Amino acid sequence: MSQRAGQKRKVVEVPAPEVEEDADQLDLGALNGDFDGESEEDADEESEEDEDELEDDDELASDEIPSSEDEEEVRQQFQDMKTSNGHSKSAQSLMGSDTAKDVAAIATDTPITPLNSDDAADIPNYTVSTDANGNLRYIYGEIDPVYDSDDSDAVEPGNTIGNIPMSYYDAYPHIGYDINGRRIARPAKGEALDSLLDSIDIPEGWTGLTDPATGKPLELTSEQLETLKKLTRNETPGDGYDPYPDMVEWFTGKGKEEVMPLSAIPEPKRRFVPSAHEHKRVMKMVKAIREGRIKPYRAPLTEEEREREEEEQDFATYDVWATEQPREDHVMNIPAPKLPPPGYEESYHPPPEYLPDDEEKKTWEEQDDEDRDRDFLPRDHAALRKVPGYEQFVKEKFERCLDLYLAPRVRRSKLNIDPESLLPKLPDPAELKPFPTTNTTIMRGHEGKVRSISIDGSGKWVASGGDDGTVRVWEILTGRQLWRLKLSKDEAVNVVSWRPGNAESSILVACCGESIYFMVPQHELCTPEVDAKSREILDAGYGYAATAAPAQKTSAGADKPTAASWARTSATLQERGCLLSLTLRTTPKTLSWHRRGDYFSTVSPGSSSASATAIAIHTLSKHQTQYPRLRLRGLAQTTCFHPSKPLFFVATKVKVRIYDLQAQKMEKELLPGARWISDIALHPLGSNLIISSYDKRLLWHDLDLGATPYRVIRHHTKAIRAVAFHPGGLPLFADASDDGTLHILHGKVVGDSLENATIVPLKVLKGHRVVRELGVLGVEWHPREAWCVSAGADGTIRVWT
Repeated sequence: MSQRAGQKRKVVEVPAPEVEEDADQLDLGALNGDFDGESEEDADEESEEDEDELEDDDELASDEIPSSEDEEEVRQQFQDMKTSNGHSKSAQSLMGSDTAKDVAAIATDTPITPLNSDDAADIPNYTVSTDANGNLRYIYGEIDPVYDSDDSDAVEPGNTIGNIPMSYYDAYPHIGYDINGRRIARPAKGEALDSLLDSIDIPEGWTGLTDPATGKPLELTSEQLETLKKLTRNETPGDGYDPYPDMVEWFTGKGKEEVMPLSAIPEPKRRFVPSAHEHKRVMKMVKAIREGRIKPYRAPLTEEEREREEEEQDFATYDVWATEQPREDHVMNIPAPKLPPPGYEESYHPPPEYLPDDEEKKTWEEQDDEDRDRDFLPRDHAALRKVPGYEQFVKEKFERCLDLYLAPRVRRSKLNIDPESLLPKLPDPAELKPFPTTNTTIMRGHEGKVRSISIDGSGKWVASGGDDGTVRVWEILTGRQLWRLKLSKDEAVNVVSWRPGNAESSILVACCGESIYFMVPQHELCTPEVDAKSREILDAGYGYAATAAPAQKTSAGADKPTAASWARTSATLQERGCLLSLTLRTTPKTLSWHRRGDYFSTVSPGSSSASATAIAIHTLSKHQTQYPRLRLRGLAQTTCFHPSKPLFFVATKVKVRIYDLQAQKMEKELLPGARWISDIALHPLGSNLIISSYDKRLLWHDLDLGATPYRVIRHHTKAIRAVAFHPGGLPLFADASDDGTLHILHGKVVGDSLENATIVPLKVLKGHRVVRELGVLGVEWHPREAWCVSAGADGTIRVWT
C-alpha cells in the first residue's frame, strides 16, 4: 500500500515462531518447490508484488528508514533449514553474501532471537549527511553483486550447425545459425577489408586534422606528405638536405659586420608609406598656409614695433613692381608695361589741327564707350590754371592698376610643331618601283558588266566572265580574244578561275547560275599533251564515284536528293571543251582554290545561305562535295585557304573566323569593325590578311598581333569591291572600288615578326567608267610581273603595267 510523501514507515516487530519438535527436520521437497517448482500463477503474483514494492520504494523520502521485516524472515528461514538426511545445507551456498557467512557460523542448536528495532539501529547500511538545503540525507553503500548473476560478459551463443562441414556455406554470406535461428555473418577477411577501404573516397591531401587558423580541414600537398613520411622514418626530407649544416659566422671576418636585421632599431621613417587620409590632411594644411589662414609663429612685438605697424596701416601704399630688379635682357623676361608718352591731343593748348569740329564732337558723343577710339576730346585752354578736373581720372587709374596686375611676368613658350612632322616618314614611291602606273591594254567584247577575271599560272592568258553568260579567254599582251563559250542565256557568269598547278594541265572553272563548269580551252591555248592531262584529271573522279557508297533512300524507297551532283555536260558543250559540271542547290558567288589544286570552296551568300549549304568544300579528284558545320552567325561572304597550313578562313558580314580543318575547331576570330565585308586576301606568307568592306575601308590584320586591325586605310570615296595580294613575292597589293579607281599600295611583310608591316600608298589608277554607281568589280595580279588586270562595270578589261 502506497503512502503519501513525507510519511515514514513504522518498524514492525515480528514475534519469534514457536519451535516445534520436528523443526530440525527440513522438508527438502517444500524448499525445492519454493525455488524451482513455482507455478506460473505464483510467478505472476510475485512479479506484481515486486512491482508494488518498487512503487512503494519510489515513494519513500530520502530520510525514511526501511523496515527490518524482510531481514527477520530470512534469518528465520536459515534457522530452520535442514536436509532430509540430517545434513544441513550451507546457507552461504544459498545466499552467497556476508550475511550468509555470519549465519553459517551460528550453531544449529543455538537459539536465534528475532531482530528487534534496537539491533537494526545498531548496524545501519547507510550514512547520514546534509544536503544543500540543510536537510538530512541518507546515502546507501554500493551493492555487492552476485557473481553467478547474468551480466554483459556472457559468452555469445555459438554455431549450432552440428557436424555439417563448413564448406557447405562457402557460397553463402553466413556460416551457420545461432540457438535462436539467426544467421551468423561471415567475418570480414583481408580482401574484404581492402575492398571496403578502396571504396571509401578519400580526397587528395586529406589528413583528418583541422587548421587552427581557419577552422577548415587541413590539406597537405603531396610534397608535404612525402616530407612527413620521411621524417617519421628518420629519413632526410629531400635530396641535398643537410640536417647538420656548418655554422656560418655572420659577424666575424672582414666584410661580415652585419648582414641580417638582428638589431632592435626601429624602421626609419622613409620606409613608411603614408596613408591617403594623412596626405589629404597635409594638403589642407599646405593650402591654408598658402592662403594665410594658418600663420607661422611670431614673437610678440614690442611697443615701438606695434606703433610702427599701426602707422604703416594708416598710410598704406602698394607698389606692384616694387620688387622689379634690373636684369639683363632675356627672351623669357617681360618688363613692366609702360604708359605711352603724352601727345598733342592731351595738351591744354593743342594745335588747331588736333581740335575736333562740331561734327566730330557729335559723332564721338553718340558712340558707346567701347567704340570710342579715345576716352577724351582735345580741348583748347588759354592757360594751365584754367584746365578743369578730369572726370575719368579715377577710372583710368583703376584700369592701369588692372593692367599691371594682370600683366604676365614670364613668357610662356608655345610648341611650334609642324603638322607635316607628325606624319610618319615613308619611303619615296620612286624608290619602291616597280609597280603598275599605266594602262597598256584594253579588252572589249562583253555585253554588260564584267564580273570576274582570272590569270592562268603561265601569265599569258586572262579569263573573264560577265552578265552576257559567256566565258572569254584573252591574250594578256595584245588583248586579243582567243576563245569564247556561251554557258547561259539568262544567268550571268559570277566567277571564273584557273585551277592552280603546274603547266602540265590547263583547267578553267566558271560559276554560272547554280552550276559550276569545268572547261579545257581549245585551239592554241593548250597543246595535245596538256589537253590529255587535263581531261585525265577531270575524269579521275568518275572511278571514285562508282565505288562510293550508294545513295540514301527515303521512306518511300526513292533516292534522297543530294545537295550537289557531279555529271558530264551535254555533247555540244563537250565539243567546245566543257567536260564536267557540278550542280548545287544554291547560286555560288565566290570560288577559291587550295594551293594543290585538288580542293576548292564555294560560297552562296543568298537568301538560302542560312542553311547548312552556304559553304561547300569540293574535291575534284573524287567528285565529292562536303558541307562543313561551321555554325556561322551571319551571312557568309567569301573564303580562302592558308598557303601552308590546314587553316580555312571564312568571312561573314562583320567577322572573319579561322578554322583548323584537321582538328575541326575554330582557331581564332577577327573583329575588323566593318559594317559589311566584301572580300578578303591572304598574304603569300600567311601572316597578314587584308579585308575590304562596302563602307569604304581597307583593313590590314596582322594575325600575330590580335583580333583588331593593325592598320585602317580610308582612301576611297565609295565601296571597295575586291582586294588582292601579288602572288609572286612582290610587296604589292591593290583594291578596286565603285568610284572607278584602283589603288596600288606597297605592303612589306617581314617573316621573322620582328618588324611590323610597312604600308605605303603608291598610285591611283583611273580609267574605268562608273555605270549605275558601279565601278571596278575585280582585280588580279600577274603571277610574276608587277602587272595587274581589272574588270569594270563598263564592260572593259584593262591591263596595267
